Amino acid sequence: MSSTDARTAADMMTYVKDVENKIAYLTLDRPGKMNAPDTAMRMRYSELLRQANVDDEVKVLVIRGTGDHFGTGADLPEQQEKLRTDPLFEFGFEEGADVKCPPTDTFRFGFNSCNLYANANGGCRSLQEFKKISIVEVKGYCYGWHFYQAGDADIVISSDDALFGHPSFRYMGWGPRMWTWIETMGLRKFQDMLFTGRPFTAAEMDKCDFLTSVVPRDQLEDEVRKYAMACAHNGPTDRIVMQKTFMELYKQQRGEYQGSVLTSLFEAMSVSGVVKAQDGEFALGADTFRKGLNKAVKDSEAHLPKEWHLGQWGRSKT
Repeated sequence: MSSTDARTAADMMTYVKDVENKIAYLTLDRPGKMNAPDTAMRMRYSELLRQANVDDEVKVLVIRGTGDHFGTGADLPEQQEKLRTDPLFEFGFEEGADVKCPPTDTFRFGFNSCNLYANANGGCRSLQEFKKISIVEVKGYCYGWHFYQAGDADIVISSDDALFGHPSFRYMGWGPRMWTWIETMGLRKFQDMLFTGRPFTAAEMDKCDFLTSVVPRDQLEDEVRKYAMACAHNGPTDRIVMQKTFMELYKQQRGEYQGSVLTSLFEAMSVSGVVKAQDGEFALGADTFRKGLNKAVKDSEAHLPKEWHLGQWGRSKT
C-alpha cells in the first residue's frame, strides 16, 4: 500500500503497550464510520497482530473500538471503489507493481478476493493464528468484520447492550468465518441467525456460550482490565504459546481453515453470478451499491419484526 494509505490507517488504529504487565491495546479509532476498517486498516491490523505475536513485551492483546460501538463491519463501499480503481491494492501490492491483475469478471479474481478472508494477511482471519492471548471488548454493534474478531478471540467481554450478527446474511448469505460461528455458537443457534438474518443480543450470545462475560457498559473497561491482568500474570509466555498451539491443532482437526476456504469458494461463486435473484428478492448486485448498501439492507427489513432489525433505532420502536 502507499505511504499515504499507511499513515491514514495508522491514524485510525492505535497500538500501545503496557510493558510492565505485558498487555498491548489495539484500538480501532474511526468512530465516524462506526470503526469500519478500510482495506489499508485491515492490512495494518494484520501487521500489528504479527508484531504482537513476535514481541516479547506482549502476552495479552486487547482489541477494542472508540465511541459507542465496537464496529459494524468492513467499509465495503470503500473496498468496492478500490477494487474498481486499483484492484491490486486489495491484495497488498504497491502502486506500479509488476503484477498483472486478472480480469475482475473471472472466477480466479473473485476467488482470490474472497479468499483473503481465509488468509491471515488479509486482516480478517488474522486473529485465528495469533499465538498470544486475545481479548475482544464489545459494546454496541458487533457486526461483520468485527464479529469475525469476536469469533476468533480467546476471550470476549461484552456490554449488556451489545448486538451481534452479520449484515451479509441479508444481502449475500455468507460470512467468511461461518465455521467459527458454528463452533462457538452451536449449529442450531447459528442457523437461526443465518436464515433469519437477525442480530442476537448479548444475553442470547451469552446463553449459547459465545461470550466470556457480560457486564453493564459502565463496568466494561474494568472487566476487560481484570481479565487482561489475570491472563498476563498466569504463567510464562512459552506456556501460553504452547496452549494456543494446542488449541490451533484442535481447531484444524475440526476443519477451521477448510471451513474458511469453503466459504470463500461459495462466496466467489455467488459473486460470479451463480446466485440468481428473482423479482422481489434482495441480493447483492451493482444496483445495491448504487442505492447504498446500508439503505438497501434497511429497506430489506420491511418484512421483519422490528426487534430483529440490525439498527438500534429501528429496534427501539417496538
